[in-house]
Amino acid sequence: MSEAAVVAFVIAVFLLSVAPGPDMMFIVANALAGGRKTGVVAALGVSAGLAVHTALAAFGLGALLRAAPYVLEVVRVCGALFLVYLAVTTWQASRQLNGAAESTLPAHKRSLRKVYVMAFLTNLANPKIIIFYLAFFPQFLTTSGGSWPVTLQFMVLGAIFIVVGLTVDASVGLLSGTLSEQVLRRNAVRRWLDRVSAAIFGGLAVRLVVDSAR
Repeated sequence: MSEAAVVAFVIAVFLLSVAPGPDMMFIVANALAGGRKTGVVAALGVSAGLAVHTALAAFGLGALLRAAPYVLEVVRVCGALFLVYLAVTTWQASRQLNGAAESTLPAHKRSLRKVYVMAFLTNLANPKIIIFYLAFFPQFLTTSGGSWPVTLQFMVLGAIFIVVGLTVDASVGLLSGTLSEQVLRRNAVRRWLDRVSAAIFGGLAVRLVVDSAR
């Protein structure tokens, strides 16, 4: 794997990471609902999901998908159902704020462990990431004499992808969380932030379903 290929990969991954996508929207939704720490934890959960995708892609996921293409549809449906659950529970949390006194109701926040697990599972359930790995990474692999084993190259590229993505996602989580923490003291604002988060989760679920119909 040449230095030029690595540099080109880093640039491409950075540009892909800063473009808003499902993972970034998920991080923003959690950061708006729970603050900066929640946003960063969501970014860490997404990165953990990417680590699993990297390992699966490196050790033969492509062969599995060719043998059983329905696996992608199963993953897609499970991911959509999970996002619907997040949308419903977040919307219900926003309704609990109606009529509550500003000083009597604490800000609604999920536990950090739960946010991490949700981010991990949401990323893991996105079949487009699997397709991305199988379609994008091979463009930067080399098979000439003296090259590293393909599996090792895949793991190295995956690690770079995770580091760059985590840097971008954690920054987005911090910025979104900072915004939410400035206004979470007011129940009306907190209620609408929860509803925005619920809408994002619901939109991601719809996107998965629509993609499966194409």
